[in-house]
Amino acid sequence: MFAIPLLLGITFISFMVIHLAPGDPVEIISGEGIPIDLKPLQDFYKLYGLDQPLHVQYWNWLKRIVRLDFGQSFAPHGRPVIHMIRERLPVTLALNVIEMLIMVALSVPVGVTSATRQYSTFDKSTTVFVFVGFATPDFWLAVMLQILLGVHLGWLPISGLRLPVWEYLPFWQQQWDFLSHLILPITVATFGGLAGYSRYMRQSMLEVIRQDYVQSARAKGLPESVVIGKHALRNAMLPIVTVLGLSVPGLIGGSVIIETIFALPGMGQLMVQAVFERDYPVIMGNLVIVASLTLFANLVADLSYGLIDPRIRVGRRGRA
Repeated sequence: MFAIPLLLGITFISFMVIHLAPGDPVEIISGEGIPIDLKPLQDFYKLYGLDQPLHVQYWNWLKRIVRLDFGQSFAPHGRPVIHMIRERLPVTLALNVIEMLIMVALSVPVGVTSATRQYSTFDKSTTVFVFVGFATPDFWLAVMLQILLGVHLGWLPISGLRLPVWEYLPFWQQQWDFLSHLILPITVATFGGLAGYSRYMRQSMLEVIRQDYVQSARAKGLPESVVIGKHALRNAMLPIVTVLGLSVPGLIGGSVIIETIFALPGMGQLMVQAVFERDYPVIMGNLVIVASLTLFANLVADLSYGLIDPRIRVGRRGRA
């Protein structure tokens, strides 16, 4: 229930900031230096309600959003924003879901192994990897991989999702063509996140394995795999679940860079184009989707606590 007023607050602040930022959609459409008192431009203001006070504009926009009407783009094509988002959203969601799955699947075993073998060669190697991952900008890594693997070696495509002749290829070549276009973007997107999550997992596991109940499990003669996998791992996952829920905005924000560099037709690329064109309906539509996904991810993270840690479920029943 708290997500509803929070979403309203996010949209209100975003709406005001966007409209107060320098630039005007009419100037973008008409070109700089053309007077804005011309009749067609005045009609444009009235058509989209830009001649009204900001609070009136926001109220009118909010009434449309309740009906899932995101309005029409300011671009010459004038397409409904909901249709533009519907075309782009699957690409961004697919990239972010695959990115999160890969990061969790790799960071958890790496972090656990580093914690259980503290100061070993493996632990020191992963520490170096973490520092490299934190220090490497995504845009620089993307360009370097494009030059090396795409231009010089020619192993992977460097932009888009499909070849222009994709529909004429055999079925299995179509699947490989699509996957090969995703390798570089996903590699760049997961590199820095994998370094961070593996470090979070290592630190969390180090704290858990020093707890008394873990030492008691070892004293009972349980195998080390059972002690780590059954008793320690579930509690050590709580910080990772929290970080995953809070990192959704960062993942979607990072997709702006990835989609722009690799020319992927996703929400990030659409957002960049809308900002440069001062396309307010498209910007607000993107912000609503991103904010909703963020709030939903945090809700899923909160519900996951009870599935991971039985003590949370017991505490909830005790208070009831």
